[in-house]
Amino acid sequence: MSDNEKPTLLVIDGHSLAFRAFYALPVDSFSTKDGQHTNAIHGFLAMLINLIRDHKPTHIAVAFDISRFSFRTREYPEYKGTRGETPPEFIGQVPLLQDALAAMNITTISIEDYEADDILATLSVQGREQGYRVLVVSGDRDTIQLVNDDVTLLYPSRMGVSDLTMYDAAKVMERYGIQPHQYPEVAALVGETSDNLPGVPKVGEKTAVKWLNLYGSLDGILENADKITGKVGESLREHKENAIRNRKLNHLLTDVELPVTIASLEKKPIDEQAVREIFARLEFRTMLDRLFKAEGIGENGDGSGATTTATGAAAETAPTPQNLLDEELGAWLTRAVAAHPDGLGFTVDVLDGKPAGMGISTPTESVSVAWQPGRADYAPFEEWLASPAAKLMTDAKRQLKALKNAGLPFAGIAYDTHIAGWLLRPSGQEKTLSDLVSRYLGETLPVSDPNQLVPVNEPASAPVEAWYTVRLVDALNDALDPGSLHVLTSIEIPTLLTLVDIELRGVTVNHAQLTELSAELAAKAADLASRAYAIIGHEVNLGSPKQLQEVLFNELDMPKTRANKTGYSTDAGALADLQASNPHPFLGLLLEHRDATKLRQIVETVDKSIASDGRVHTSYVQTGTTTGRISSTDPNLQNIPVRTEEGRRIRESFEAGAGYETLLTADYSQIEMRIMAHLSGDEGLIEAFRSGEDLHRFVGARIFGVAPADVTNEMRTKVKAMSYGLAYGLSAFGLSKQLRIDSSEAKKLMTDYFARFGAVRDYLRNVVEQAVDDGYTTTIFGRRRPFPDLKSPNRVLRDNAQRAALNAPIQGSAADIMKIAMVNIEADVASRKLGSRMLMQVHDELIFEVVPGEWDALEAIVRNRMANAAELAVPLDVQVGRGHNWDAAAH
Repeated sequence: MSDNEKPTLLVIDGHSLAFRAFYALPVDSFSTKDGQHTNAIHGFLAMLINLIRDHKPTHIAVAFDISRFSFRTREYPEYKGTRGETPPEFIGQVPLLQDALAAMNITTISIEDYEADDILATLSVQGREQGYRVLVVSGDRDTIQLVNDDVTLLYPSRMGVSDLTMYDAAKVMERYGIQPHQYPEVAALVGETSDNLPGVPKVGEKTAVKWLNLYGSLDGILENADKITGKVGESLREHKENAIRNRKLNHLLTDVELPVTIASLEKKPIDEQAVREIFARLEFRTMLDRLFKAEGIGENGDGSGATTTATGAAAETAPTPQNLLDEELGAWLTRAVAAHPDGLGFTVDVLDGKPAGMGISTPTESVSVAWQPGRADYAPFEEWLASPAAKLMTDAKRQLKALKNAGLPFAGIAYDTHIAGWLLRPSGQEKTLSDLVSRYLGETLPVSDPNQLVPVNEPASAPVEAWYTVRLVDALNDALDPGSLHVLTSIEIPTLLTLVDIELRGVTVNHAQLTELSAELAAKAADLASRAYAIIGHEVNLGSPKQLQEVLFNELDMPKTRANKTGYSTDAGALADLQASNPHPFLGLLLEHRDATKLRQIVETVDKSIASDGRVHTSYVQTGTTTGRISSTDPNLQNIPVRTEEGRRIRESFEAGAGYETLLTADYSQIEMRIMAHLSGDEGLIEAFRSGEDLHRFVGARIFGVAPADVTNEMRTKVKAMSYGLAYGLSAFGLSKQLRIDSSEAKKLMTDYFARFGAVRDYLRNVVEQAVDDGYTTTIFGRRRPFPDLKSPNRVLRDNAQRAALNAPIQGSAADIMKIAMVNIEADVASRKLGSRMLMQVHDELIFEVVPGEWDALEAIVRNRMANAAELAVPLDVQVGRGHNWDAAAH
């Protein structure tokens, strides 16, 4: 019988491959809503599905260890004794994996006192004897000994379990230079660290292979040990018992009494309902489709290819969109709004910033709207669009901008599933409607591949996207806690509408001024580079880490920075520390060159973004941070420096537009420290803010025991660094490094601070403790931020999570306060019918352009709304500036 005619037996080492998958896939990216980690299960099943698809086995079994103890540990108690504790994130995954395998009708085998490898060895021998082609899948090299003409080993690469190398006898010879049955003898001589089996010192793999080829076997080597000269021969004679012991322990048993026969391992059809249930429990949505495809089953289990959900039930089918006009459209909208007061799904297809088609949907019906400007046919649609009737959308900002560009009035947005998903998982990967549908509905939304010139898959239409949006709302609301739901409806949705208007307005930027500054910075960078080259005597690429390493650490023999994958770090922080501790003129010029180059890049990015109207229209990313703060992109207006001359000149180019008298800037003063005072309830900090005294001078006076007037600038700098640093988990070591003072002085500074502001220490400690218990932090307004890494066994991840958790309630509350202020200011300006308008939001600052005669009215609104955006134990101080450009308006 040829190999192609033989049945195929696939046997897998369950624990070995599950551990490989666990360490190959990030823990935090694979977990269920209730916190069960699933990365090992996901990686294992993905591998298994690929094996079934590629090798089409007729018989399958997966072997698992029962424990670390077996007949080998009785014989040698130290066997595998160096292996660490099982990671807590791995615990619980194997039983769930076994449940999934059971649903797939795949036999799992575990036998007391034996290892999974012994089960694989026995199955491989029985399979070969009974005429099977055997595939052994294991990450244990001991299984190399099983390879022969009928048995092939599939061994995972270091990258995980997705890449399996096939070892037949020829491949073993190519890799090791021996026959497969000789591998245990190589391992016996060399030893196996993972199993805590020390070998013969000084004997490596090459030496062991040479001896085997010379003497034929381990027994032959030991019989001729006296003939082997040198220190390696002495080591062999002295430690031969290690090799004898290792050979005995690494021999896999091939006669274990099994509870199954090979025939009983025949691959059976999967239990579709059971698979759906376990995959739903594991929240594996796309994996279900892959499994059904590998099994040749339609996605709904009947070969029809209809979509299924992760809960096991066939997914609902999107309703066929209706094309309605005039009275029919009006009647449908009236009926739909009355039947669904919580809202209708609404999606706008956007092309070149304008609507290209729209869809409206209820859970059971949908309408396609091919709107064209000026057509009376769509008057009922435009009336509904402008009405307060609730509209449910996904990633609404871009769509609402398109409606405004088309002159369509809009009102009534009640929900954005993109924002709701972000509130649930601020660091999650759900960036699109398709992602949300996959995670929360367990279905697959048709999308086209942007890299394909002719898309294979037709993307979902606007009515279909609107229908998915409607269904998502219920699923997301079920997952949102009341506080997060309040943040969504009362803060984030109103902020979204404000950002739409700000982005469309843009801000006037002086192109000529930026062009001049760019040329100056280019000349400055060239001059700095030339002076740097003169110091070292040759030119070098100042942007190349490799070339800089050669110059700094070899040519100039400067102290090494921290090591990295390419040598030693040349990043900005490392080089700044190096220049501070070991100043050198070349390094000083290099740092100046980097600053000039970076500033020029900022200038050119802003300049290229000036639109035909002479204004820059940045895009504000509402869901781009885990804290809730708004970020900016295309261009990023939040990375323009304020403390350098060139940075201020960039800001000078941002001007009041034609028809506007001036710019108004309004900035929260020390908002994070004020929130810290409120949340901690520290009487000292509260007194400082209520008294109106300079905070850092007030605190400095308490710590150093002097009058506020006697607090020096140096004292104030130390106190300021510490006050802000504490909220970010700054240690005494970090403070000493930042201020360049001794660790003992930094420690005393912190001790004295906490002695006088003890409530701050207690608050910061309690924040982390509460977050560990809850799994999340909460802002003043109810915004949650999950911190699963607070319970991670990885100390680095745990420490990073603790530092982030310290500041999350403070930063998140500051973000909420700023958004509330923006929304209320925008509402007041509209109600007063002022022509002045908000243009930008940058960190804790708002920028407005003011029409002649409206300064007093606008300033009053801004001060009132910003100062009263939250009720705190301390006042929110607002600083206002005025000037024709952004820099001149600084305060």
